[in-house]
Amino acid sequence: MDFTLDEEQKEIRDWVRTFVRKEIIPLEPEVLRRERAGQPGLPKEELKALQDKAKQAGFFGVLTPQEYGGMGLGAVMTALLEAELGRSFVPFRFGGYADNILFHGNEEQKQRYLLPTISGERVSCFAITEPGAGSDAKAIRTSAVRDGDEWVINGEKTFITQGNEADFVMVFAVTDKEKGADGGVTCFLVDRDMGWKSEPIPTMGQWGPAALVFDNVRVPHENILGEEGKGFHLAMQWIGQGRYLLPARALGSVERLVEMAIDQAKNRVTFGQPIAEYQAIQWMIADSAVEIEALRWLVLHAAWLVDQKQDSRQAQSIAKLYGGIKANEIVDRVLQIHGGMGYTRELPIERWYRELRLLRIYEGTDEIQRRTIARNLLKGHANIRGTLG
Repeated sequence: MDFTLDEEQKEIRDWVRTFVRKEIIPLEPEVLRRERAGQPGLPKEELKALQDKAKQAGFFGVLTPQEYGGMGLGAVMTALLEAELGRSFVPFRFGGYADNILFHGNEEQKQRYLLPTISGERVSCFAITEPGAGSDAKAIRTSAVRDGDEWVINGEKTFITQGNEADFVMVFAVTDKEKGADGGVTCFLVDRDMGWKSEPIPTMGQWGPAALVFDNVRVPHENILGEEGKGFHLAMQWIGQGRYLLPARALGSVERLVEMAIDQAKNRVTFGQPIAEYQAIQWMIADSAVEIEALRWLVLHAAWLVDQKQDSRQAQSIAKLYGGIKANEIVDRVLQIHGGMGYTRELPIERWYRELRLLRIYEGTDEIQRRTIARNLLKGHANIRGTLG
């Protein structure tokens, strides 16, 4: 493994680094003020303006294949860019993105759903989680019953990202109870005007998920994504599409947080000397530095395996588990170093504290990652010696 960047890769990373420093970080005070007032931190029109500015510089669809107008960057490069974006809590991401499973649509579906999503004309959401089926995705109960050339969908989904903003949903429903997840789950593309409804779910962080309700929603047979009964395989493709990108973004966050802690330690004076002189503070900073370096390599290794088209599931689970746990430990230390000010909403630390807590839950809880890691080892799918064998 050689993570040395060539000149083009350095230019891409440095452009994003400069963009974050000049365009995004200056927005932070206003974003905090708006959020304290109960308003969206980054309104849609401002997000689009930032995305358009980035697009003018060629940054559009970082992971989207070039034939669809994207940059088609590799996993390692994308992880590095995600870390740069993670250095600010402002909820920005580059435009030109579409869920990976939408590329499985037929030509007509690509015209109606994929291409408009990439261009930003349409907004999608992915709906598999239910009140009784979170980590155990095979337990979904939402049903779809065939009625002529249509399917009638009934059920409820929960904690759906972009569920309140989306104008169509990729919803997974049981179409054969006997087969269940083994050939009895189908994915449907369902426009909002077909009748499903959403309701916001308040959370401790700024993530604004939704509950979706399907009450006799009728969907044309032609709106099946992929093949009938093969939906669970599509769902697992979506869930595993880029788990390494979650700890990658957290990596950028904790880098910035520890930089803040170092500045605070140097400038905060107690009992006649900077608190940086106290061993307790030094050890907090040292432990955080070690953990950040370990996380950086775990993320890059997982991304490298993706680029090499090797089985990266174990590496991605390890990176996400470690990243979630350590990011939460680090932000807690940084808040402690800042004392009472760290606990206030004047600084972004408590906001990061709430935001990073989600990393241990969504897209695979800590417990699910541990289960995956252990089962891979116990069944011989992974080697404790790792890549070196």
